[in-house]
Amino acid sequence: MIGKDSCLSLLKKIVEYSSADQTEALLLTEDSSLTRFARSMVHQHVAEKNSTVILKVVKNKRIAILTTNRLTPASLKDLVKKAISIAEVQSPNEEFISLPSPQRIPEIDTFHKNIQTLTPKRKVKLLQDLFKIVREKGLEASGSFSNGMVEVAVVNSLGVEAYQRYSDLVLHLIVQNNESSGYSSFVSRNPDQLNIPILADEAILKASKGIPILIEPGEYEVVLEPYAVSELLSFLGYLGFHALSVQEGRSFLCNRFGQKLVDSKVTIYDDGLDPKGLQVPFDFEGIPKQRVVFFEEGVAKSVTYDSFTGHREGKPSTGHALISPNTEGPIPINLFMKEGDSSLDEMIRSVHKGIYVTRFHYTNVVEPMKAVLTGMTRDGTFLIEDGEIKSPIKNFRFTESVLKALSRVSAVSKDRKICSEGTVYSRRFITGIVAPAIKVDGFNFSGVSAL
Repeated sequence: MIGKDSCLSLLKKIVEYSSADQTEALLLTEDSSLTRFARSMVHQHVAEKNSTVILKVVKNKRIAILTTNRLTPASLKDLVKKAISIAEVQSPNEEFISLPSPQRIPEIDTFHKNIQTLTPKRKVKLLQDLFKIVREKGLEASGSFSNGMVEVAVVNSLGVEAYQRYSDLVLHLIVQNNESSGYSSFVSRNPDQLNIPILADEAILKASKGIPILIEPGEYEVVLEPYAVSELLSFLGYLGFHALSVQEGRSFLCNRFGQKLVDSKVTIYDDGLDPKGLQVPFDFEGIPKQRVVFFEEGVAKSVTYDSFTGHREGKPSTGHALISPNTEGPIPINLFMKEGDSSLDEMIRSVHKGIYVTRFHYTNVVEPMKAVLTGMTRDGTFLIEDGEIKSPIKNFRFTESVLKALSRVSAVSKDRKICSEGTVYSRRFITGIVAPAIKVDGFNFSGVSAL
């Protein structure tokens, strides 16, 4: 890792090189490791160290964005020169007002030094302990174990100076035999919180309930684990919880603020400062995170903003800018669904005939304005009858509106879990969604999955 002083010093020099009207320099460093395993054997270990500068220059409302990982003074001067020359031939963006001005950023510790103890040798030892537990149950383990250290620094010509370092680890586990599979996952900034036996037991329990049976698709009561709920929340954030989607008329919230759109048990918000999640104190423009409530007791309230979308409406940024260039909008990355007063067992006992879902995968958008998604269940789908989990079932394909499903929520769990897909193929920046389990009185399964 480069360190705070060196990161900020480097970015200040870049900004000083620039003769543009406004300049922003973002530095991302990464020191990460990914271990993959299958059939209870480690088969791949890869590591990456990289430092990337993303430069944005603005000249007469003409904007250029360039990226480099060559951080020598000569290379950075050349980067600035190229960016300005490219900006000069761009069409002006008349809606651009300004880069953001500095604000006070809260001091939060998002780095645990013990992340450095996760050497390849130690990771293999932890996985061997996991494999032993799984083999004793006649099952095999597959998945991935990723950990990293990241620095984010932002400097702009208006005085923004922000720096934060992060640690993280994500372990995804699937255990299976020839008939069934089960899933569990763990994400944290603190490696000391990883408990291999608990993680293994969660997945083993789901894979040990027998041979899946085939039942007909249709509309059922469902109990969704936090993994499944987090998938739905993630798509809501992407589709409609941010200002750009509203401004472009493609959000399910358009012209519906103040209306009750989902059940009163449902409160969904974004909060990068909440210690129950993976905290992120500022965005990629160096602006502190604000808590934004999307649904409060079912009523549509607000959306997230970055500086560009905020200036369009004369509103301040809520600290949700993503890495430039960003055409998707200020998508929330620290989503929460408020806890309820039920337990998972109570939800199951209340179901006459329904489906228990561990997680979804291959989820895609069908109708953005109605938040209709389609995807498949995976790694732990069970039939519930008369308040008891009876048997694993063949996986379903679902086609359902998330808004419709959330309008049918009849119970929300007291316990919540941090869920994360992690990042493998892009710049490392691990985020998490804090989700409860929920019971939905009517969820449409449109077919049986071949997988």
